[in-house]
Amino acid sequence: MPKFDTNVQELKYKVLREVARLAREDRLREGLLNIPETIIPGPQPTMRCCIYKERAIVTQRVQMAMGGHPGHTTQVEVLPIACDECPVSQVTVSDACRGCIAHRCANACPKGAISFPNHMAVIDHDKCIACGRCVQACPYSAITKNVRPCERACKPGAISMDENKKAHIDESKCVSCGACVYQCPFGAIVDRSEILDVVQLLKDSQKDGGAPLYAVVAPSISGQFAVTTGQVVSALKAMGFYTVLEAALGADMVAYFEAQELMEKGFLTSSCCPAFVTYIHKFYPKMVEHISHNLSPMAMMGKVIKKAHPECKIVFIGPCVAKKGEAKLDTVKPYIDAVLTFEELQAMIDAYDIDLKAMEDDVLNNASYFGRIFARSGGLTDAVAEAFKEMGVTPDQFEPKVATCSGLEECKLALLKAQKGILPENFIEGMACEQGCIGGPGCLTHGPKEKAEVDKYGRLALEKKLKDSVIVFDVLCGDEKKHAE
Repeated sequence: MPKFDTNVQELKYKVLREVARLAREDRLREGLLNIPETIIPGPQPTMRCCIYKERAIVTQRVQMAMGGHPGHTTQVEVLPIACDECPVSQVTVSDACRGCIAHRCANACPKGAISFPNHMAVIDHDKCIACGRCVQACPYSAITKNVRPCERACKPGAISMDENKKAHIDESKCVSCGACVYQCPFGAIVDRSEILDVVQLLKDSQKDGGAPLYAVVAPSISGQFAVTTGQVVSALKAMGFYTVLEAALGADMVAYFEAQELMEKGFLTSSCCPAFVTYIHKFYPKMVEHISHNLSPMAMMGKVIKKAHPECKIVFIGPCVAKKGEAKLDTVKPYIDAVLTFEELQAMIDAYDIDLKAMEDDVLNNASYFGRIFARSGGLTDAVAEAFKEMGVTPDQFEPKVATCSGLEECKLALLKAQKGILPENFIEGMACEQGCIGGPGCLTHGPKEKAEVDKYGRLALEKKLKDSVIVFDVLCGDEKKHAE
């Protein structure tokens, strides 16, 4: 079994693997009810109070693995039965309180929620609004603001506690970035899976006259599976995919188009990260007109492939939860048929009994260095600069000045400045995940990743310039290629 960062990831993997295996073997209907007992054999519980609660949670996870519950507009859902162990978010006074007479905490409180019976600070939680001013005022750091991990992870502020002290997602604020999915210590927030759709697409492709199934993989795949990228390519083909292509080639194209659009409009925000784009729509609607009109690398690659092979089906594989929502947009759904995360791909590889380490080292090489470094924050910035260089645009003609934003907090600051007209830069590269796509919630590992490692993978590309890779697909690109000339 692959190694994961957390036991929550391992549980998620087991559920996805069993669902995919049963679907592959056409045994899902009769085997569905046995999955909880297969994963939680008992008799002793290993995670919760009893095996019956553990199995009930697995049952809910099976539902998410099968596509989730209908009626949700976001790609993540809360499993209430799993959400019951975190302390309620609130401001509390610890034993470090010295009972000082300055009472800075009380003077800072806008609601008069702090009193001093027996000379020690006490907070009235019926009055407290958890603003945190008392936390900053206390000279002894005796007051702390405890925030649930899911709330802390959710930068748009879409998560709160309901009347039963369970996490609740405000879908009007959620951007489906998936940060809460990985950060929840109890696995109570889960992303909806399309793994059954992919299994069915694989089956359909094997039928007489079946449409060939393409896999388009994100450049952040490098280093995810403890084997070479070429071995993962071989595994995908062994699973039944017709061929495997790089989304980085789409990134090469997007870099050209966004460079041209930036020069034409004078100010632009990137369109590559769907969570960032959704964030603008929901929180900065006045900035929507400045979002690049170009498709994301995923959608661009799908468009190119389907122009050459209209009958084919395409599965995008990457680290992103928000891509599942992007693929359902009217502008994208003609080009992408399903989306898998790297976590889900690992589950499928094992469900198909494929030994990754035994696979031959196949080739994945149809993008440039610049397309591949889209995987990390600043990659698009470097690629756009290269596009201007290759187009022969000199600084006196137009100079791109980029605000590179890693994570939604940095995006928020840049958007606020841009909306007020005080942002010195003319292009915002927005990435909802810190570090960029290599920090995505659907990754197998989530530790800090070196920019140098991403660049090293980029340098393995045979094509060193954007034009070198785009021309590989010149027959397929049609009108798109004209932009790159």
